[in-house]
Amino acid sequence: MVDLTALTLADARTRLRARDIRAVDLTQAYLDAMARRRDWNAYITETPEKALAMAHAADERLDAGEARPLDGLPIGMKDLFCTEGTLTTAGSHILDGFTPPYESTVSGKLWDAGAVCLGKTNLDEFAMGSANITSYHGPVTNPWTRPADNKPLVPGGSSGGSAAAVAGRLCIAATGTDTGGSIRQPAAFTGICGIKPTYGRCSRFGIVAFASSLDQAGAMARTVEDCALMLEAMAGFDPNDSTSAEMAVPDWTAA
Repeated sequence: MVDLTALTLADARTRLRARDIRAVDLTQAYLDAMARRRDWNAYITETPEKALAMAHAADERLDAGEARPLDGLPIGMKDLFCTEGTLTTAGSHILDGFTPPYESTVSGKLWDAGAVCLGKTNLDEFAMGSANITSYHGPVTNPWTRPADNKPLVPGGSSGGSAAAVAGRLCIAATGTDTGGSIRQPAAFTGICGIKPTYGRCSRFGIVAFASSLDQAGAMARTVEDCALMLEAMAGFDPNDSTSAEMAVPDWTAA
């Protein structure tokens, strides 16, 4: 029997399109894993009902041969991205109860590509930190420990919840933001892949700002190929962001 949470994003996409597996089953496997490992505190808000509804819709498109680029793939969304109708806290008590009436450009692009929202991942408060210990919602624990040492380790930050969720198989991939290392450092701490794209490649619209002239959204996943697939869906010109680069999105996966 295939361990669905062991599949890379690229492998799962191939199997979904071949209809060897179903998006609902893949999503449920991740929801079950999230429930088992809440002690890692990788998520601030879990969205199981939304996830299953999105997975059902993906299965219908896949059955009809109308696959979108990321159809049925369950991801974590860093809780710095505004998500319409879903609590967005930026890891802070200040934003308790804030449910945006709009969607960030990056998250909207991912949902349009067919990705499934498992929930909002933990982070240092307003992305200000490098160990994911400043979140109002508590610190995140790295899924990895030293040999013969059960002492909890930090996952890095500020995108520590996304990094821990990917490394611990609580999502197939996740979004992060990087100002001075907040994707790259936690990716290194947790043994996954992460990329901070060139500034302007991904829209900043709907992302709670830390330093607007440096902040950039990026992908976190298990392989370089998986990051490329994510980034192809996330990138692109956005007139709502004055610093967005008006450039075509290449086929990074083929490269």
